[in-house]
Amino acid sequence: MAKQIQAIRGMNDILPTQSPLWQKVEAVLRSSVSAYGYSEIRTPIVESTDLFKRSIGEVTDIVEKEMYTFEDRNGDSLTLRPEGTASTVRAGNEHGLLYNQEQRLWYMGPMFRHERPQKGRYRQFHQFGVEVYGIGTADIDAEVLMLSARLWKELGISEHVSLELNTLGDPSERAAYRDALIAFLEQHKDKLDEDSQRRMYSNPLRVLDTKDSQVQALLADAPALMDYLGEESKTHFSTLCELLDAVGIQYQVNPRLVRGLDYYNRTVFEWVTSSLGSQGTVLAGGRYDGLVGQLGGKETPAVGFAMGLERIVLLLETLELNQDIASEVDVYVTAMGDSCLVEAFKVAQSLREALPGLKVMSHCGGGNVKKQMKRADKSGAAYAIIIGENELANNQVAIKPLRNNNQQELVARDALAATISALI
Repeated sequence: MAKQIQAIRGMNDILPTQSPLWQKVEAVLRSSVSAYGYSEIRTPIVESTDLFKRSIGEVTDIVEKEMYTFEDRNGDSLTLRPEGTASTVRAGNEHGLLYNQEQRLWYMGPMFRHERPQKGRYRQFHQFGVEVYGIGTADIDAEVLMLSARLWKELGISEHVSLELNTLGDPSERAAYRDALIAFLEQHKDKLDEDSQRRMYSNPLRVLDTKDSQVQALLADAPALMDYLGEESKTHFSTLCELLDAVGIQYQVNPRLVRGLDYYNRTVFEWVTSSLGSQGTVLAGGRYDGLVGQLGGKETPAVGFAMGLERIVLLLETLELNQDIASEVDVYVTAMGDSCLVEAFKVAQSLREALPGLKVMSHCGGGNVKKQMKRADKSGAAYAIIIGENELANNQVAIKPLRNNNQQELVARDALAATISALI
């Protein structure tokens, strides 16, 4: 027997028993962004490697360690996209969507990072993101946070997530703070863990979100970024907080929150949960006003967020909020005998045409009554439609409830659609 081929490590199948929950999550995301007037954009999963080096930053874990990069047959360096924002900006610049325009966009699809696989974090993962271009004021920051809060409400997990918020200021302000932070870290270099020492000069703000408890304690005495902000940055942040207060969105200001990508400025945020252990971040984002210009377009303000669908699905499963997922079948149509097969197919098709939203499965493969009823029950259908010799002769069908103890009933063939419509 030939050796069985398995999926690549960290790249998982989504099986038929799992897909209904995914479909529910995806439907909530689509309906929520639609309610805010956002438009979908779809970009290729493969981009030029330079796109991610220029946007994410060469001295980041993603670029240094995690990207799936390869040369194609022309010798060009290509990369499977590790995140969605850079691709969205590239597409916006290329197709003239961003120049002197406002765009409110969303995307959803697979991303790729070569990380150590663990629950809720995979090498191929699915990301949903929102991007807004052309608006530089704090009100749009508040809107994307309101939109994200709506997602939790629609998914039923508002009580299990909390919002952390910070501001990074503008590049010049952050540069001054960067110098002060490096000077502080140099004084305590012997107390820094290996990862923080590596980042101290290349990306010192990332030291602020270290997981090392000794370094965290040390940072209590580090300079505060807020002390280096100008009035404009402070006003932007205070306006954002005021708007969130006005609509009742609770948050906590976290001065250590910096995000992992180089392109962020001013507003940064994370929605976190305590229900998933170490994988606590379920949505993250912020403002990235310099990215469009950095990738060849005209300077354009921008703000957005992204979330991993695997982690949201895992959270719903952990909280046991996946129990009410509707069956993929409403009605299962059976034919008790070869002479009834044609009529059963006609009945199933007429139901689909009369009730387009109805999920109808036809029994195929023959078998006795017991086998067909067992298949009907396994399908998850609420009702079985039974067509036997007697029903065929009397132009009737039998409707058998599968999820309660109600009695089976006979109805006229031409009354079936109306009867099922009233039951489902």
